[in-house]
Amino acid sequence: MTTTHEKDVIDLLLAQHEQIKAMFADLTTARGDRKRELFDDLVRLLAVHESAEEQVVHPAARSNGGERVVEARLHEEDEAKHALSELYDLGVDHPEFDARCATLAKAVLEHATHEEQEEFPRLRQELSPEKLRRMAGAVRAAEAISPTRPHPGAGESAVANMLVGPPVAVFDKIRDAVRDWRHSNKD
Repeated sequence: MTTTHEKDVIDLLLAQHEQIKAMFADLTTARGDRKRELFDDLVRLLAVHESAEEQVVHPAARSNGGERVVEARLHEEDEAKHALSELYDLGVDHPEFDARCATLAKAVLEHATHEEQEEFPRLRQELSPEKLRRMAGAVRAAEAISPTRPHPGAGESAVANMLVGPPVAVFDKIRDAVRDWRHSNKD
């Protein structure tokens, strides 16, 4: 953790990784509406988290020989987006959901471990504490305009996320609002 009260980008991402781990764990025991709500929240968090990393974190990590590390993370993110999209389409009530969700959880948690062991230490070593704090603000801004669903065909680059992300995010957020309204107005 940083010594100031303001989180830096790595602290922010580590906290999100912990939140993602907890949500996957909670999904294993959740049932019915709670399971659906928890999965929707997890999908939303994963989508905005990865989009923001692709826009802010990975470009910074590419410097000074980080290309190999970033490319490996982007490949993992692409696979996870496809799996998450398929799982979302499958739905929490499908008989295969739990097994496929467990497979996705394993892949996502391995991805997070790779970031924590390979990418984050490089950033801490190469960037000033002030730059890392400013990057946290950039990640929060990117998350605010990121899609809330995985869109595997959109690409894994900062440019793709900046061009496609905001219009798709508007559509996703409207869809989320309609879904939330339906769930809250069930008879």
